[in-house]
This record gives sequence, C-alpha cells and structure tokens, in this order.
Amino acid sequence: MFKPLSVKELNTQIQSLIETTFIEVCVEGEVSNLTKHNSGHFYFSIKDETSAIRCVLFKGNALKVKFDIQNSQKIVVRGSISVYVPRGEYQIICKTIEPVGQGALHLAFEQLKNKFYTLGYFDASYKKPLPLFPKKIALITSGTGAALQDMLFVARKRWGLVKIVHFDTLVQGEGAKDNIVSQIQRADSYYGGKDAFDVIIVGRGGGSLEDLWAFNEEIVARAIFEAKTPIVSAVGHEVDYVISDFVADVRAPTPSAAMEMVLPDKVSWLLRLDELSEELHTKLPRHFKNLGDKLREYGYFFENYNIEKKFKYNFEILVQLFEGLDSKIRSCIAQKNISILMEQIDLVMQNFLARKKYELEGVGGELAARIEGVKKGYAQILLQGKIADLETLQKGESIELVNEKGVVLAKVEQGFTKL
Repeated sequence: MFKPLSVKELNTQIQSLIETTFIEVCVEGEVSNLTKHNSGHFYFSIKDETSAIRCVLFKGNALKVKFDIQNSQKIVVRGSISVYVPRGEYQIICKTIEPVGQGALHLAFEQLKNKFYTLGYFDASYKKPLPLFPKKIALITSGTGAALQDMLFVARKRWGLVKIVHFDTLVQGEGAKDNIVSQIQRADSYYGGKDAFDVIIVGRGGGSLEDLWAFNEEIVARAIFEAKTPIVSAVGHEVDYVISDFVADVRAPTPSAAMEMVLPDKVSWLLRLDELSEELHTKLPRHFKNLGDKLREYGYFFENYNIEKKFKYNFEILVQLFEGLDSKIRSCIAQKNISILMEQIDLVMQNFLARKKYELEGVGGELAARIEGVKKGYAQILLQGKIADLETLQKGESIELVNEKGVVLAKVEQGFTKL
C-alpha cells in the first residue's frame, strides 16, 4: 500500500516533472486579464476558444518588447513553464512576445504613430518654418556614418555662408534614444541667444527598421516636438519612414536632401542677382528720364503761368491806361470845359474799372485753374526783394521763398548743380 503524499510533495513532484519537460514552449493565443504592475512586471492570460493559461512577463524582458501589449490582442509567447508550489498553479514565464500577423516593430510603429497623431504632434499648426538663409546649423548624427560626410559635401557645394556644428551622436543600438534626446536638448538650449542655431538636422543613413528604431522612440518624438528650434528629420532612405519624420517641422527623404532643403543654392541666387542687376540697369535710366520729363514740364508751366508775371503785365496796362486818362484830363482842363471833363472822367473811369474788373476776373479764373495743378510744391525765389532764377544763386546768399500762403527765409548752402 502506497504511503500518501502531502499536497506540497505532490505539487513539488509535478513542478519537477513539468519544468523539466516543458523547458521551452511557444504558444499562440489572445491576451486577457492584462495587469501592468508598478514594478514593471506584466501579468495576463492567453486563451483560445476553450482554454486559457496564465502568463507573466518580468520587467527585464518587458523592456525589450517594442509594442504596447493590450487585451484582445493575438500574440505568440515564447518561454518556459513554471509551477507555483504553494497553490499548485502553473504559468508561462515569457521571454519574448510577438504579435500575430505582423512583426513587433511594425505594430509598435503603428501604435506610436496613432498615439502621437491623437495627441496632435503631427498637426501643421505646430510646424515651424525654415529660415531662407540660415547662418548656423546643428547636425545631430554619428561622426562615423556616411550621412555626415554627405551633408557636409552638399553644404560646401550649395552655400558657403553658413556655420555647421556637428554633435556626434549614437544613432543605433542600446542608449541611442537617450543620446539623441540629449543632443537635441543641448543644441536647442542655445535658442534665443547669440549662439542659437537656425536649424537642427537630426538623421542618419539607411538601415532596417530595427536599425532605425531609435528615431521611433517616444522620448525622441517628445524632444523634437518640444524643441523651439526648427528641426529637420533626415533618417534613412526615401522609402523609410520613422516617427521623427512626422513630428519634425520638415521631413527630408535623405540626409543629403535635408541639406539641399535647408540651404539656398548659390548658383541660382547668383543668376537671380544677375537678372536683377540687368533689370535695374534697364529700368532705372528710363525711370529717371520720366522724372526729368515731368520736372521740365512743371518748369514750363511755372514759367508761363507765373502769377507775378501776369500781374506785372496787367500793371503795365494799367499804367498805360492811367497815362492816357491823364492826357485826356489835361486836354479837358486846357479847354476849360470842367463839366464835360467831369462827365468824361466819370464815364471813362466807370468803363475802365468795369472793363478791367472783367479782365482781371477772367485772368484770375484762368490763372487759378491753371496754377492749381502746378503750384503745389513750388515757391517764388526772391533775392533782395527781386525775383531770382535758381541757377543764378550763389553759396551764402540769403533768399526768400514765397507762395500764396506765406514766406520762408533761407540761406544757400550750395550753388546750382545741373541734374
């Protein structure tokens, strides 16, 4: 007759049997009852239509999982079977976890992309414009990679008026994400100061999705989004896309293309300057000729419709009329015909005054209409109380500038110079 076993003894024997038999298992199922413990351990079950088995993913292995484990997710777990003797329970100690139907990295990429899209990190309203002529650029990339040399080559070829500072950065493997974040923050720390960078280019050459994964890390995306300096993401080849491409202000298909996008082309600008120079040499003489023609036209009108000239002409007429009147008066007095003389004087004066009033009103109206368009900005030059021509003035002479509103006293600082 068999000696009965204690519960512990039985569970211990079962533990020994199971753990030595199922050293490594690979199981596919659906995640359920997921618990993410503060310690960093994950506790969950995987199930199919009829059965379930408990699983545990300890912190060390959990850190290696790139995608976010969620309930109802179909996964493949690899690990070993372990029995918990006190309760007689067994579970899978997971070493690796992969999603069913696609690789873990691809799933993690889509999850992060959706997460940051929801947070608004990709919104165009957050994108900062690149300066047209950057004076200082920070390159955050590996010092041993071909990407650095490619960018420097393009920079020398396109635009020499720029200072480039290289921040040697780990862009692949363990610690790459932290180093990238550190260098972004370091370059951005100069923002607003005299040593500030106009643009930061973050990038590396091509590689597999795993090689480029540092640029998909959440902390890298946040560092790019929070930077005040405009950032260009230039990672991999044209067909490669990483999270930093969507968060950055500008995405460049390659590192070389990034430098072409950031720097102006000196050849194009030299051609443009030549075109502008030729245009100026053609248009400026024509423009100044038009101004000269207008100035001469204004001078002609001023000369021919000068107010003082018109009044001088009418004054001479008045003098002649008064002389004629005086002659008639003397003739009448000589004939001792006072009454006739007075009548003649009265009649002559009335006719004269009426005629001159009519003439003066006509002249005044004509002058007002013609001078209105030309008098603005013009004044009569008087030298010692007499009208003077501009070209006769000498340095040091005191003159008066007179228009219909008032007078300005001035002194000639320089003699007449022809245009």
